[in-house]
Amino acid sequence: QVQLVESGGGLVQAGDSLRLSCAVSGRTSSIFVMGWFRQAPGKEREFVGGIAWYIGNTYYADSVKGRFTISRDSAKNAVYLQINSLEPEDTALYYCAASTETGLTWSALKLVSRYGYWGQGTQVTVSS
Repeated sequence: QVQLVESGGGLVQAGDSLRLSCAVSGRTSSIFVMGWFRQAPGKEREFVGGIAWYIGNTYYADSVKGRFTISRDSAKNAVYLQINSLEPEDTALYYCAASTETGLTWSALKLVSRYGYWGQGTQVTVSS
């Protein structure tokens, strides 16, 4: 089992920056990819990016490239999502998720169904 706890969300103004954190615990040795997703009211959960747990390669959705940065701290078992130049359209509940599947292709790692563990989410609200 893997446990995930997100933090760092809040109410911010357009143009601000936020760093979301995801504390990872439990059977971390089984993780291959950590993903960040977001879900706005009335919309489907959307992949924003991911990081390979062991080698640190990062992957981003085209819609967030250049503004979102994912990193990890292996010593602390934590993953981070840095969001710069926040826009009202970034308002959503942000989730981190863990996948224990190996060899995920780019198409696959964007899929909600490939992640077996999820946090409770942290709300980001951006005012204009």
